[in-house]
Amino acid sequence: MSEKKEHGALYLVGTPIGNLKDISFRALEVLRQVNLIAAEDTRHTRKLLSHYDIHTPLTSFHEHNEKKKAPSLIRKLKNGQSIALVSDAGMPGISDPGFYLVKLAVENNLKIVAIPGPCALILALVVSGFSTESFVFEGFLGRTSKERRKKLTKLINEERTIILYEAPHRISKLLPQIREILGDRHIVIGREMTKRFEEIIRGRISEVEKIFKDKKPRGEFTLVIEGKQALDTPEDSVRIKRKDESIYCNRTSR
Repeated sequence: MSEKKEHGALYLVGTPIGNLKDISFRALEVLRQVNLIAAEDTRHTRKLLSHYDIHTPLTSFHEHNEKKKAPSLIRKLKNGQSIALVSDAGMPGISDPGFYLVKLAVENNLKIVAIPGPCALILALVVSGFSTESFVFEGFLGRTSKERRKKLTKLINEERTIILYEAPHRISKLLPQIREILGDRHIVIGREMTKRFEEIIRGRISEVEKIFKDKKPRGEFTLVIEGKQALDTPEDSVRIKRKDESIYCNRTSR
């Protein structure tokens, strides 16, 4: 961490998306050694730090204060302090705060170091059985039906595998829209990935819709949809659950 003597470095640290064991030795070392950790939710990050006996100071950095807070973090970096940026789960900047701070750091010629960690979109993609040669990530399509419809319409002729995130209270509204606009394609949904009640749901979109009519959707969802004219298809309607005795947390998987 010798860069403290001049300009500090901004570390983008990947954190667990569920299972607290899914963090690297390098990430833990950086979290211990930096001067400050900028966290999406300090209460949540404090639980992770407490588990690993890390006592680095925390400051909040989230979507509602990032533009106001970023300049002060840049000043700290210029003054020689090193800062770790973390989100509640996964890699910061992936459907989470981070992009704006990184952009400012680049503009100020500051050192940026990425510390790799779990990412829900990659985990869901590799277990999907769909093509991993090329894919497109669209994140959250939007809160309103109009927003979702507009983005889905642009994906009608997309031949790459499509990956989305969605909240539990909107998943039952999103699935019929996907089927209506993209057709009744094969879909794989990862729910609560790496957590205690992780579930992988496979089938046609119409089949998955029926599943959520029978039980209330809970947890965070990653959707993987086959691209148009996909050559390979997974087995239909296979549902896989996995439980183990590891350590878990219950936050958004990103």
